[in-house]
Order: sequence, then structure tokens, then C-alpha cells
Amino acid sequence: MDTEAQGNDVHGMRDEEVAVNTENWTAIFDQVQRELPKETKVYKAPDLGTTEFAKSIDYTLLKPEATKEQIDQLCEETRINGFKSVCVRLKWVKYAASLLRDTSVVIACVVGFPEGTYDTPEKSRETTEAVSAGASELDMVLNYPALKKGNYSIVYEDIAAVRSAAPPPTILKVILETSQLSRAEIIAGCKIAQAARADFVKTSTGFNGEGATVENVRLMKAVVGDTMKVKASGGVKTVEDCVRMMEAGAERIGTSGGVLIMKEADKIALVVTGRK
Repeated sequence: MDTEAQGNDVHGMRDEEVAVNTENWTAIFDQVQRELPKETKVYKAPDLGTTEFAKSIDYTLLKPEATKEQIDQLCEETRINGFKSVCVRLKWVKYAASLLRDTSVVIACVVGFPEGTYDTPEKSRETTEAVSAGASELDMVLNYPALKKGNYSIVYEDIAAVRSAAPPPTILKVILETSQLSRAEIIAGCKIAQAARADFVKTSTGFNGEGATVENVRLMKAVVGDTMKVKASGGVKTVEDCVRMMEAGAERIGTSGGVLIMKEADKIALVVTGRK
């Protein structure tokens, strides 16, 4: 993804023009809505039981009461199953990184989680601390109350500050909390995240209302196209859930049920291939 070009030219406008002009934002959102494809595109999910399928999963433990023993288990299960990442809160990043130091597993950390309303300096502080502790991916919660009020510049500047605190190659995912947004607000959140040079848009925290839906994943992918990736999270608990989200356009799945999903996937793969 050419993040430099993406951030500097959103429908022909520079960052500073987009960030300060609500009318410009609204014009962008309206144009995107008019230009969305009418046909439904179906994407190919990775074959079940493959390394590629396992690498689509961010294995997640975000409960505030998580214990050291649970983090141990999370990291060991991630290593055994070959998941892409463990996704944890800031307090566990350094410890998880130490457990997975000699593996290819990525450490992801949530930022502004789960409310999204932390002030921007606090999100920037969390970001800096997370990267220093060993995180190479960040899942930040968009300030969706500000988005719903039409305060688009506040939302943009919040994401842009986190991006500035953790520039590439750190991967930045922006959680929209789609259960709290209308279709038009999901479009707006995607375009603002795109303008702020995020790498992914993500559906949900899993802590507030309905999680990922095929409809919302499909909409998000239609909005961002090939310029960004989509992560589905919240309520994704089965192989069927994963495949449906991937076929709708998700390239990453966030779930606390990764081990059960992999066991189910392996069983299905054995039947399909005829192996015993």
C-alpha cells in the first residue's frame, strides 16, 4: 500500500485541507456512497488447515482481569497453532514479547480500548509505550462518539497522532465499533482512517454490542478497496464465521476462540482431502 500517496491525496485534497474542512469530508463521504459497487464481490478464503489460514488469526485476550497464567497459555497456544499474533492490553505486551521472542508471532496491543474516548495525548502515550515494550501492531479504537457528532477533524487528528507516534512499519488498525454506527458513519470512519494512513479498518472491540457482521465487513472492504485491509472481530467463534468474513473481504480475524477454530478447521480439512 502506498501510504504516502494515500495520506496526501484523498480525492485530490491534501491532509491539512481534509482535516480542517467538514464540508470537504462530507463531500468525500457522499461521493464514496454514490460510487460504491452495486455487485457483491466474493473473496477467496485461505484453505482450511493451512498455514495461511492460521496466519489470518489474531489470537486475543483483552479481559481486564486476565492473569499471567492466561497470558502464558495464550502465547503457547499461539506458538503451537501458528497464529499471526497475540493481541493483548498494554500491561502484558512486554511479557508476551519475552515469551514469543524466538518465534514469528507478532505482538499486537490495543490503544484507547475499549471506549475510544481517551484523549489523544493519552492514546499517543499508550502507543509509544506499546511499541517500546515490543508491539509491532496496534489496534486503536476510533473516537466513535465524536464521529457520530460529525466532529471529523477530531477523529482524523486522533488517528493521525497515533500514526505519527508509531509510523510504518508498525501496523495500525482502526477499530470502528460498527455496532454503534450507521452505514453512513461506517463509510466516514473508513475514509478518515484511510486519510490518516492506517493499514486496517477493524469492525469491533467485542466489548460493546454486536460484533462483526458480513454486511459491515463487505461495506468496509468496498469503501477501502485495495488501499487498506479489513479485520473482522467480535463474535467470530467458528470456522463458518471465519470463512464468511473472509469471503466478504476480511484478511484478518480477531478472536479469543482461535484454538477451537483451528481444531474445527483441521477436522474439515481432513474430510475434504480424504485423509484419515
